[in-house]
Amino acid sequence: MPGTFTKPATFTNPVYPHTMADPFVLKHEGFYYAYGTAPGGADGRAFPVLRSADLVQWEPLGFALVPPGGTDFWAPEVAYRDGTFYLYYSAQGIEGRDHQLRVATSTDPAGPFLDAGVVLVPDQPFSIDAHPFQDDDGTWYLFYCVDFLELEDDHRVGTGIVVDRMIDMQTLEGRPRMVARPHEDWHLFLKERAMYGDVYEWHTVEGASVLRHDGLYYCFYSGGAWERENYGVSWVVADHPLGPYRRPADGGRALLMSTLPGALIGPGHNSLVQSPGGNETWIVYHAWGPDRTGRRMCIDRLRWEDGRPVTDGPLASAQAAPD
Repeated sequence: MPGTFTKPATFTNPVYPHTMADPFVLKHEGFYYAYGTAPGGADGRAFPVLRSADLVQWEPLGFALVPPGGTDFWAPEVAYRDGTFYLYYSAQGIEGRDHQLRVATSTDPAGPFLDAGVVLVPDQPFSIDAHPFQDDDGTWYLFYCVDFLELEDDHRVGTGIVVDRMIDMQTLEGRPRMVARPHEDWHLFLKERAMYGDVYEWHTVEGASVLRHDGLYYCFYSGGAWERENYGVSWVVADHPLGPYRRPADGGRALLMSTLPGALIGPGHNSLVQSPGGNETWIVYHAWGPDRTGRRMCIDRLRWEDGRPVTDGPLASAQAAPD
C-alpha cells in the first residue's frame, strides 16, 4: 500500500514505467489517483488507475471503466461530488459515431465506473478531452475540445477548446464559449489532412487544465501533434471561467514546456495537483522517451514568477520529491 512506503527524497521522470498518456490526477482523502489513456485490461475495462501517497511511487489498481461499447477510449478525468465520482471521457464507435464525450459514475475512485448513458455534447460530430473544473463558489464548468472549420481572425482550422457551465454533473447548459483555438505555427497537427470531406492544414489545441491563481483563471493547453516533437504546453488567462481568455504576449512558442531533445519528447496533456503538504503545485503530464514505445507519466513543479506560471520541466534528471 502507498501509505507504507518511505517518502523518497528525490525522483527521476517518468514516475511510472508503463504507458499512461493524458494523465489526470485526483487527490482524495490523502491519496492520489491517476487515470490515463492506455491499452485496456484483460477484464475488458478501459483506463488504468494508479494510487500514490507521494506522487512518485505508484501502485496499479486495475482499470476504471466498464465500457458501454465502442472501440477507442481517450483522456479520462474524474470529479468528486456528494459521494459520487464522475469519470469524463471520450469514446469512439458507439452507435457508429466518432469520439463523443460521455460520463460514468462510481462510489469508489478506483471504480468500477459504469457509463451513465449520456452524450454530453450531442450536437457535435467530434468532442474530446473533458476537463471538469469547480470554481470557489461551487459552480462546475466543463472544458472540452471540438473542431473548428471556419477561419476567423488569426485562428487556424483545427481542434480547439471551449467551456460550458454545468447544470449538474451530467448536464451542460448548452452555451459553450471559446477558450482557445489554434493560432500559432507550432500548433500544427498535420498538413493536408483529409477531414469532413475536404483537405486542411490542420492545427490542434487540446487537453485543457484550469488553475485559479491570484483571482485569475489559467487554462493550460497542449498544442501541436501529440506524436511529434512540436507538442508542448502553454496557456491562456481570463477573469472568469467562461472567459474571455487572453493570450500571453509572447505566445509564439510553447511557454510552459516543450521537448527536451533525446530525453522527454512531446510533453503535454497535463493535469495540476497540490503536493502532499499542500504548499506546492505540480504539473502532471505525459512524454515520449527516446525509444518512442509509449507516453509515460512525468511530474514537475509549477511556480510563479512575476505573475506568470513557469516550470523547469520537462526534467529528466533527478529532482527533489514533492513536499
